[in-house]
Amino acid sequence: MIKSVKLKNWKSYEESILYIDSLMILIGTNSSGKSNAIDALIFLSRIANGVGIFQAISGDINLDPLRGGAEWVCRKGTNAFTLEAVLEYAGNDYEYSITVKVGEARALVAEEKLTACNGNQRLFYTNLRDEELLNIPTYFATGKQGKGQHFELSRNTSILYQSKILQLKKKGITDITTDLAKQLSGIFVLDPIPNHMRDYSPLSEKLSFDGSNIAGVLAALGDESRESIQKKLTSYLKKIPERDIVHVWSEHVGKFHTDAMLYCEEAWQGDDNYIVDARGMSDGTLRFLAIMAALLTNEPNKLIVVEEVDNGLHPSRVNVLLNMLKELGDEKNIDVLITTHNPALLDAAGTVMIPFITVAHRDDRGQSHLKLLEDIQELPKMISTGNIGEIVTNGKVESALAREG
Repeated sequence: MIKSVKLKNWKSYEESILYIDSLMILIGTNSSGKSNAIDALIFLSRIANGVGIFQAISGDINLDPLRGGAEWVCRKGTNAFTLEAVLEYAGNDYEYSITVKVGEARALVAEEKLTACNGNQRLFYTNLRDEELLNIPTYFATGKQGKGQHFELSRNTSILYQSKILQLKKKGITDITTDLAKQLSGIFVLDPIPNHMRDYSPLSEKLSFDGSNIAGVLAALGDESRESIQKKLTSYLKKIPERDIVHVWSEHVGKFHTDAMLYCEEAWQGDDNYIVDARGMSDGTLRFLAIMAALLTNEPNKLIVVEEVDNGLHPSRVNVLLNMLKELGDEKNIDVLITTHNPALLDAAGTVMIPFITVAHRDDRGQSHLKLLEDIQELPKMISTGNIGEIVTNGKVESALAREG
């Protein structure tokens, strides 16, 4: 599992750490740096999947660029950034670090390494002698002595990804790098767009980042899995609207049964039940279903990120959302990182969630910082005057951070 990601000279961050747990809440005012931190997770996921370094930043025909593209990926006044992720494999922690130098038309690996946190054993590291070279000397450890195996690898793609196809003498290194690459590549950032979910969708194996193919993903499941997942979707969705939800399901449509549509059966007391498809469902309902589908259809040991998780949801229902995230996350062994501006959600989270709330904020120089809410010195005093949602809404958290800064 991913434990933390350190951002160095990444966008608006000079240096800060984003901690990951089973359920983390990231809060902060507009332009505080929340989305910039999430962009770092997207970048790591892309390069671990084998996407080229420059394409992971600037996009291509199949990928949207990160916000700001190559021009804004480095902190102002710098031309390189470093991301460091701490990951767990087989009970041990490993630190993966990549430094990228960015130019106008290219972005290349300047340094990359993977180190065991206990004993500082380097599984691989690079040693770039000439910044103009397109290949980078990389050493994979074969023991405690010497530099180990030497390879000349491309600077256009992450070493972590390339290491999976190398013929290494020490097989254990390949096992570790393959697993860690899978953890990073499995980061799933969900941004459900209801208007994209209302149409027919082709049968699909994996949910898209905008949730547009949710009907196709559910319909493509085996009968047993589909029935189980649709029952859970229905059980949680029942708690959201005023009317009773009898059943939520997806089924094949069209002559060749290669497309699908999402349906919902609703009932009012004393009235006949009636069926609506995705075109008649509310934005909040579709977003809620997409978030649940992401948790239920992803593999275990993943990290799912949802920005503005409660968008379109009535404040009285945020407790249902939080319970769903906790319960399904624990059941599927999936970590969840969410962002919100909603004080009702923070109040529903309660003081028990304080250790798992991170605040993004900017200092007087415009640099972004990430700080755990529990590490703010004035927090006990603030909590004594109101609940979490209230102290955030009233700007007390920002004021306390400004005084500390």
